[in-house]
Amino acid sequence: MITELACGAAALVLYLNTLDADFCYDDSRAIKTNQDLLPETPWRNVFYDDFWGTLLTHSGSHKSYRPLCTLSFRLNYALAGLEPWGYHLVNVCLHGIVTGLFTTMCRPLLGGGPWSLVAGLLFAAHPVHTEAVAGVVGRADVGAGLFFLLSLLCYSHHCALRWRGPRSGRAWLWLLGSVGAAAGAMLWKEQGVTVLGVSAVYDLFIFHRFQLPQLYALLGKRKNAPLLISLSLLAGSGVGLLAARVYWMGNKPPNFSNSDNPAADSPHLLTRTLTFLHLPAANFWLLLCPDRLSFDWSMDALPLLRTFADWRNFQSLAFYAGLLFLVWYGLRGSPIVEKREANGKSHVTNGKSLTNGHCHHLHTDLGSPGEPGPTKNGTQNGTAKVHHNAPWDSLPPTGNLLMFFLALLTLPFLPATNLLFYVGFVVAERVLYIPSMGFCMLVTVGLRSLYVAVRSRRHRTLLLCSTVGLVLLYGAKTALRNRDWQSEETLYRSGIRVNPAKAWGNLGNVLKNQGKMAEAEGAYRNALHFRGNMADMLYNLLAITEGVGWDSLLNHILVFGPSAAYLNTGIILTSQGDVEEAKRTFLTCSQIPDENLKDPHAHKSSVTSCLYNLGKLLHEQGQQEEALVVYKEAVQKMPRQFAPQSLFNMMGEAYMRLNRLDEAGHWYKESLNAKPDHIPAHLTYGKLLSILGQTAEAEQYFLKAIQLDPTKGNCYMHYGQFLLEQSRPGEAAVMAERAAELDSGEFDVVFNAAHMLRQASLNEKAEKYYFHAAALRPDYPAALMNLGAILHLNGKLQEAEAKYLRALQLRPDDLITQSNLRKLWNIMERQGLRPAAS
Repeated sequence: MITELACGAAALVLYLNTLDADFCYDDSRAIKTNQDLLPETPWRNVFYDDFWGTLLTHSGSHKSYRPLCTLSFRLNYALAGLEPWGYHLVNVCLHGIVTGLFTTMCRPLLGGGPWSLVAGLLFAAHPVHTEAVAGVVGRADVGAGLFFLLSLLCYSHHCALRWRGPRSGRAWLWLLGSVGAAAGAMLWKEQGVTVLGVSAVYDLFIFHRFQLPQLYALLGKRKNAPLLISLSLLAGSGVGLLAARVYWMGNKPPNFSNSDNPAADSPHLLTRTLTFLHLPAANFWLLLCPDRLSFDWSMDALPLLRTFADWRNFQSLAFYAGLLFLVWYGLRGSPIVEKREANGKSHVTNGKSLTNGHCHHLHTDLGSPGEPGPTKNGTQNGTAKVHHNAPWDSLPPTGNLLMFFLALLTLPFLPATNLLFYVGFVVAERVLYIPSMGFCMLVTVGLRSLYVAVRSRRHRTLLLCSTVGLVLLYGAKTALRNRDWQSEETLYRSGIRVNPAKAWGNLGNVLKNQGKMAEAEGAYRNALHFRGNMADMLYNLLAITEGVGWDSLLNHILVFGPSAAYLNTGIILTSQGDVEEAKRTFLTCSQIPDENLKDPHAHKSSVTSCLYNLGKLLHEQGQQEEALVVYKEAVQKMPRQFAPQSLFNMMGEAYMRLNRLDEAGHWYKESLNAKPDHIPAHLTYGKLLSILGQTAEAEQYFLKAIQLDPTKGNCYMHYGQFLLEQSRPGEAAVMAERAAELDSGEFDVVFNAAHMLRQASLNEKAEKYYFHAAALRPDYPAALMNLGAILHLNGKLQEAEAKYLRALQLRPDDLITQSNLRKLWNIMERQGLRPAAS
């Protein structure tokens, strides 16, 4: 028990530095925007939706059915909302429990001494686990690992009780528990169901200790009937669980992007074959040497193998040759090695332990693996009872251990090989969480065999020091790798050397959200350097560069991009003043169906945003009725996770323009209900209350808006306008100046502040801000005309004339400017001033 606690504690300590980490990468989609975590969503939905909150039968569903994991996320959300600390704490605790159970399973296989400790520490510290433990979505793999081990331990109890007699009812209860835990493992993550196959291998090679000759005679012995019944029940349960899984997801495989798994999309059989054969070798190398780790291995992170001349084919050959050798050794056994290990103080005689079935308690010497020597015939005529005493009373031979460890390494990895069906990734480190159990056991049994084989104390000391060094090296690498998962920025920077296109692109998004536009632009350009057909990178780059080069790339983006591309296209067209083309783009986006899309929720959000922007353009053009039709369609189509406050507020604005004040007030309130701190709704509702004569209540909404964001000049501007309407010009002037100071780069704010100051008869201050507004937009006729008017009022006639004339150059048919200019000339003539136009 001390060994298990020590290994579990080591696992906890190694991942303590993940507790203050943020949500990263896939965490956003699985947790932050997953509607199945929300309290108002019926909890039953998790059994009908995939891991990302999409209905399983939807054509765009990822088909990742992990309801138990989603329920655990929902429990986290219920306890502390979207606080990352709690989610990471659960992951770390689960990893500690799994490590303890893994060490428990190692005890009867490797002995209760230091070798179980070595295996447990290797598993606790292996760096390939960082994605599964430090990344919150990796909980699916850790949870599946927990139920995987529980199922395996239940089956080992079933074997022990079944050996005592076929009528032992408790034995079959343990088998039922094993199948139930296997179902639980599958509901955490799909690969968990493979524990049933691993259990069958355990029964054959660990409990009964068969070798190849005995397997041939398995069906011909009546005494093997309980074993065959157990194996049949395992097979039947596995088929049943898989059939239920396929039926529940709609009897259709998922669709994946070609960038997720480029090999699956390749039209060349040779490319697909060589690449898929190489993937297991590449994954095994990650277990053996976890130096180059990455949050994502899609796109070209692992280049396709296109010819036999690719040197990586030799890696594949070496991997499969080594695997076949281990399988051959495990099935055939090696009497010479077994004899040497039996002579290494194993203390067995004629297949029996001298300690009456408690050899692992007797042998505290590291050189005592406690393995039994072979019986005369290997088994007693191929029956289930190989030994005179219980078969679990002595440690299994190395060959049998190899078969079990290889099964534990390969069977859980089998669904990720693309051999049975295509999957949505090339390499994913988190899927190695369960297979790494077999790897850690293989390494440990290899170290143990070496320890027994060498006789020199110096060599044994060197081997022990190397083992300790390996554990420490893994632990140090894990602690350092955890730091990469602290935030999305650190994670994406760490992935640049493995997957530069994806890492640079995601890093650009993070930098853009941080307001670091220059760095974001560089990141997007780097991403496009490595992969030029990424539509999202193209329109993100063009968005932050204000559309420079947009025309040449527009069609390219729309070919590669989904609905989000149309949304960004429309936004940039609007900023360029091409309103009609922007309207057509938004309308096209709203009509895109959501079939066969990887993320239908994101698509629906983009469609809703397109409708919102289309309605806004119609609103600005005075087409209020048409805008309301579009807004109502957006309300119908918006997904549950869409933030609707801006949409509701604009609906209120449209009704306000139509003088339908009751309906306007309803939608302003809906906006505030959706987001009580939504500043625009406070301002617009305040204006409505002012019109309705509820001035005291209106003022409270204006003051609340200022309180919510004291740095936002627009809030002071609206409040100032309200004060002016209430005949409080002095207070209004203060608000106007404050607004212009805070938003000195915003033309509308500065221009309106000048207007308010002029209305408050503060003409000198008004002149200052009209000058500022004209400097912000030097070719805007209205700014120049108003600047001319204030100069006119302030007696600066010649300067006023120059501004009027410039405004008329820009808008020759403006009647107000023409009238003001004629009045100015009349004054100038009376004062004896010569007009410049003469």
